[in-house]
Amino acid sequence: MVRLLSGLVLAAAALAAILFLPPLALRVVAVVVAVAACFEYVAIARRMNVAPSTWLAVVLVVAACWWVSVPGRAAAGLLVIAALLLLVDVLFLGKSLPDASVALVAPVYVGVPLGTLVAVQALGGREAVLLLIGTVVISDSAQYYSGRTFGRHLLAPAISPKKTIEGAIGGVVFGTLVMVVAGGWVFPFARHTMLFVMGIAIVLLGIAGDLFESRLKRIAGLKDSSAIIPGHGGVLDRIDALLFASPAFYLFLNLIM
Repeated sequence: MVRLLSGLVLAAAALAAILFLPPLALRVVAVVVAVAACFEYVAIARRMNVAPSTWLAVVLVVAACWWVSVPGRAAAGLLVIAALLLLVDVLFLGKSLPDASVALVAPVYVGVPLGTLVAVQALGGREAVLLLIGTVVISDSAQYYSGRTFGRHLLAPAISPKKTIEGAIGGVVFGTLVMVVAGGWVFPFARHTMLFVMGIAIVLLGIAGDLFESRLKRIAGLKDSSAIIPGHGGVLDRIDALLFASPAFYLFLNLIM
C-alpha cells in the first residue's frame, strides 16, 4: 500500500510539473532532482571505496542540467568548467585522479540527461515529454509482466537476476508500439519508420540505464540508491531508464523538428 500511494503521489507530481509549470520553474525542478540524484550517486561511489568531491559533483551536475535545459546550447562551455574544476580538485585539494574522475561522470550521467528532458519540452512541447515518459513507463511495465508470464532466460544474471530476455522483448514490443502510435499523433510529420526505430532505441537505452544503475548498486552492495521515496527506493531508482533515454530522444527531436 505504501508503494502504491507513494507511486501515485510521485506520478501526480511529475504530471503536474510537466503540464502546468512554466519553463523556468521546470528547470528549477529538474536541477533539484538532479542534485538529489547526484548525492545518491556520490554515496554509491563512496561505498565502492572511492572518495569523489561532493561539491565538485554537485556543481558540475547543476551547471550541466541548467545549461543543457535550453535547446541549442553547445556543451563546449561545460567542458571548460569541468577542466578547471578538475584542476582545482587534483592540484589544490589533493584528490587522486580516480576520485576526481568519478565526480566528472556525474554531470554526464545525471546533469545532462535531466537537462535534455527539460529541453525536450521546450523543443517539442508537453506532449513530447509525456510521449518519452509514457514509452519508458509502458515498456518497464511490459518487461515486468512479460517476464513474470513468459520469462525463462535471464537477461543479465550477474547484474539483475529478475530481468529476462522474454521480458525485454515484451518491453521492446509494447514500448515501440506506444512510440509509433502516440508518436504519430504528437509528431504527425514524422515517418512511422523513424518512430519505429526511435521506439526500439528508447526502450533498449532504458533497459541499459536500468542495468547500469543496478550494476553500480551491486558493486556497492546496495539494494536501493536511497530510501527517500517510500516503497520505491531512491531518485536514481526511479529515473535510471530516463537518464539513458532522454538524450537520445532529444537528439531525435532535433532531427525531425
